[in-house]
Amino acid sequence: MRMIVYGAGAVGGVLGAYLHLSGRPVVLIARGEHLAAIREHGLTLQDGTGSRTVDVPVAAGPAEIAWQDGDVVLLAVKGEDTEAALRELAACAPATTPVVCLQNGVDNERRALRAFEHVYGVCVMSPTSHLTPGVVRADCHPVPGLLDIGRFPSGTDTTAELIAAAFRAAGYGSEPRSDIMRWKYGKLLRSVGNAVDAVCERGDGFGEIAAQARAEAVAVLDAAGIAYTPKDEDDARRADILKPAFTDARGGGSSWQSLARGTGHIEADQLSGEIVLLARLQCLPAPYNENARRWANRFAREGRAPASLAPADWLATLGG
Repeated sequence: MRMIVYGAGAVGGVLGAYLHLSGRPVVLIARGEHLAAIREHGLTLQDGTGSRTVDVPVAAGPAEIAWQDGDVVLLAVKGEDTEAALRELAACAPATTPVVCLQNGVDNERRALRAFEHVYGVCVMSPTSHLTPGVVRADCHPVPGLLDIGRFPSGTDTTAELIAAAFRAAGYGSEPRSDIMRWKYGKLLRSVGNAVDAVCERGDGFGEIAAQARAEAVAVLDAAGIAYTPKDEDDARRADILKPAFTDARGGGSSWQSLARGTGHIEADQLSGEIVLLARLQCLPAPYNENARRWANRFAREGRAPASLAPADWLATLGG
């Protein structure tokens, strides 16, 4: 089983490095300066043991890969890049290739199922960082993350069990789960705060905005009759497994990192925007998640520095 990691950023790069170190055949797919740096110097992995360079194969896209039986795609791009990635994959990879959505959000699996027969979801609990080309950091040690997996839309099978075993061999916690989307909706409730984390200063009102966005999201999922893992069940899965590897705190989560790298895009439409979509389908308001989505997209579009908006200014546009 060879793992094709499409999206070698924070989550995908760290996982790809650990899979490679465990002896698993791996090919990374990267782009831009990150791709150039890996090709020239290898992938630098920073974790609780120090820093090392991993000489892992890397490609610019699926067309550069000689696809073979046993290949598994680990789709680790942000949600806004899923459609483009799937188009490239569908042009090269057999339709029977398992596609594992190693992503936040809940719509990637559905889109992947249009092009590929065997699709799996992963609930990603893996704090990681990627701010410099060619460098990724695992922010937890000794277990870098939890990657529970299940078949989409539900169930498990031998492939899910084999992939979970490969994740465990690479140092992760991973369990096959027949209700993986329930876990992913639970993760979505945590992720709706990403857009707030990305744009707001850590001042008075910051925590309240994030709490209101989550409460609003809970109400929308409840109204839609969508099952999700409650916070206590989610917390129990994490327990004391995810331990910080560094004394310095991360600057912010994945959306914050997108702004810090100046990528020009952000995942807000697939996270806060998912709650907005569900709310509109039920004729419900979702002002906190709509404001979060709008501000995050504006910051990405204008190239503004992360965490630079006063919470009071954010609140001033609520419902506007």
